[in-house]
Order: sequence, then C-alpha cells, then structure tokens
Amino acid sequence: MYILTILGKEKEGAYSVVDEDGENVLYLFEEDDDAMRYAMQLEEGGYPEMHVLEIDEEMMLKTLELHDHKYAVISKNDIVIPPENANDYL
Repeated sequence: MYILTILGKEKEGAYSVVDEDGENVLYLFEEDDDAMRYAMQLEEGGYPEMHVLEIDEEMMLKTLELHDHKYAVISKNDIVIPPENANDYL
C-alpha cells in the first residue's frame, strides 16, 4: 500500500483530501503506479513535488482506526482526480 507525502517533508504527514464534511481523508493507494500517476497530476496542478511512500497496510489501518481518522483505499479500478486549487494542500 502507498501514501503520498511532500518530498522532503515525509515526517510531517501524508497527503489527504477534505471531504464534504470538512474532514481530512487519507488516500491509501493499492498500486504504486496509481500513486505515482496521482502525484504527477498534483504536481501538474501546482502542488509541490510529491513522494510516494510504501507503507505496511496492516499497521497503517490499525493506526488510522485507533485514532478514528478517515481514509479511502484507492484500488486499481478507482478513478480519483486531484483538487483544482493547489492552495488546498496548505
């Protein structure tokens, strides 16, 4: 499983999106290629350079559930489109 971070700021947190309730949702990509493609789309939209980081699925899911953090598993069959405004990541 893979997450996105800002290159050079990997220890500061992972990329997430804000849902319709205003809560952060962490994207967990099943496939490295999908994570890379999404990172490139973010960068093309004005985001800083991203880093795709491989994570341990079981540990990540347990941690997210322990802290009641929302997440979405992005499978190879899912289509996700980055937000239009690069300022959304701030």
